[in-house]
Amino acid sequence: MKVLVFSIGPDRYALPLAALARVVPVAELKQVALAPPYVAGLLDLHGEPVPVVDLSQLAGFPRQDTWFDTRIMLTDYPLPGGGSALLGLLAEHVMGVETLDLAALRETGVAGAPFLGQVASGPDGMLQLLEPGQLLPAEVRAALFPQQVRA
Repeated sequence: MKVLVFSIGPDRYALPLAALARVVPVAELKQVALAPPYVAGLLDLHGEPVPVVDLSQLAGFPRQDTWFDTRIMLTDYPLPGGGSALLGLLAEHVMGVETLDLAALRETGVAGAPFLGQVASGPDGMLQLLEPGQLLPAEVRAALFPQQVRA
């Protein structure tokens, strides 16, 4: 499986390319009042507002600096009841595309962060899959996608 590899804090993570709509450079974001700290803001994508989640803050790390390899990964976020909406994932360091052997994936056995999936060990250390559909609690999903989500 082809994955896009990036870092959250000191660790490496991956998002399946099949889950990505596109990857864009960091842009100025409009702040969202009263949103949780991990909601970085709204991206203006050709006139459409796209919510962006700061993956470092979501994982409990402090807000990171913007680097030359910081990117916003746009994913088709699955909505309850079917359909999807674009969700931006702010990653501090995007490293590139790798091929991940599905047979190498193992369950972590650690609960508490449902958006973190299986892990694989390789020559560059451990790599953990991100589960985009598990990123947002129901109340945050409803606030960010009010037109698409019925409470």
